[in-house]
Amino acid sequence: MTAISSAAIPLVRTRPWLLRPPGVYRPQDDTWLLAHALSTSGMPTGARVLDLCTGTGALALTAAAHGAGSVTAVDISRRALAAVWLNSRLRRLPVQPLRGGLAEAARGGPFDVVLTNPPYVPSPVRAVGAARAWDAGPDGRIVLDQVCAQASSLVAPGGYLMMVHSAVAGPDKSLDQLQAAGLTPEVVATRSIPFGPVMRARAAFLEAAGLIVAEQRHEELVVIRADRP
Repeated sequence: MTAISSAAIPLVRTRPWLLRPPGVYRPQDDTWLLAHALSTSGMPTGARVLDLCTGTGALALTAAAHGAGSVTAVDISRRALAAVWLNSRLRRLPVQPLRGGLAEAARGGPFDVVLTNPPYVPSPVRAVGAARAWDAGPDGRIVLDQVCAQASSLVAPGGYLMMVHSAVAGPDKSLDQLQAAGLTPEVVATRSIPFGPVMRARAAFLEAAGLIVAEQRHEELVVIRADRP
């Protein structure tokens, strides 16, 4: 499967209006890049889908709108789950909010399709409050490593995982970890975007940590698909 170039993706057309309470992660380019990749992934009608770190439920709603039989939308934020409930009910889509993390999600699995836009921004301090939606430790991999390690238990045989994160957080590590977990991973979409406010404010830290080169102010978003035989 060939990675989709950013120029081929009409991201603006894929952005529905969503209710978003204060403190809930606003869907951004990473969300819509993954949503588009999902819409062209060949998801089977009636699939059981997990959306991990759901936020407003944008990915869960995309899966439901493309024929998923059921979608479980998981987040640790009560406000996020309220947004998911409202957004799905307004559209009459089969999305079930669930508060928790990987452990809670795994109890309902395995799933035919697992989607996740997890926290992946490197941070010199522990994530608190709303920043839990993006901060993920010194290398940005606290949640990514956990997802990769547990992917084989979340994904049903014949199913697949789709995950998006920045190249700053090391997509090669994700590919290696998913392969070690028994899945067949590959990059299926990429997009280069300017740094947002958080990344710009953290540029000096990222440079000092060797995660970006001097004066770098763009990042590449990467969507990884990992199939379970």
